[in-house]
Amino acid sequence: MEISTTKVAQVIVLARELDRAKGEFIAFVDRLSEDEQAELVALMWVGRGSYEIEDLGEAIKMAFAEASTPTASYLLGTPHLSDHLETALEALNVSAMELENELM
Repeated sequence: MEISTTKVAQVIVLARELDRAKGEFIAFVDRLSEDEQAELVALMWVGRGSYEIEDLGEAIKMAFAEASTPTASYLLGTPHLSDHLETALEALNVSAMELENELM
């Protein structure tokens, strides 16, 4: 994957603080490459149960194919975004909490 787990954790932290960090969230996601943005969306889909972790490659392809709005806008409209991304990281055997704590 192109997107680092640290970047995913940063999105999680910003998503939890949208009341004060919405602009930062949008700017951060907008600065990600197209590959990273598609992977972020795919990870969110895995975390919410639309795909299994084994199907991440397929989810990434679908994220590219279905990209019709800016990624940040799409993600902002996703309820429980931070929870879904944490679940996806855990499915990758990565501790989201450890990564988030490192960012604090």
